Amino acid sequence: MTIATILATKGDKVFTVRPEQSVREALRLLAEHNVGALVAVDDGLRPVGILSERDVVRRAARDEAVFARTVGELMTRDVILGTPQDDLASVGRTMVQKRIRHLPVIEAGRLVGIVSIGDVVKAQRDQFAGEVDTLQTLVMEQGH
Repeated sequence: MTIATILATKGDKVFTVRPEQSVREALRLLAEHNVGALVAVDDGLRPVGILSERDVVRRAARDEAVFARTVGELMTRDVILGTPQDDLASVGRTMVQKRIRHLPVIEAGRLVGIVSIGDVVKAQRDQFAGEVDTLQTLVMEQGH
């Protein structure tokens, strides 16, 4: 199972922001779209960073002027990216090891989607449930 499997059902919608936009604008987008992270993109819509709710909360805890700051000041610049062909088991391990909850997905340098750790866990759970069902069916058939 790959990231493409998730994107096939979830879709390719990614909410983006520009590094020069204010954190206040980014928070409005997060709330409006009910998402936990925005991918910061350049003029060519290539990912240059990611801004999560956690980034904002951590900064707000020590900087009351956080809302006037720019996304570029708070975003994580060293973004870990995935591709549609990436295996979900390895993606899940990477997300846990690197302590990230959102993985922008690129293909040919273009942003084509985003997956969350919840998306990965749900897809793996569904796969395991299907395997269990298959095994139960085989056992029941052999018992008759």
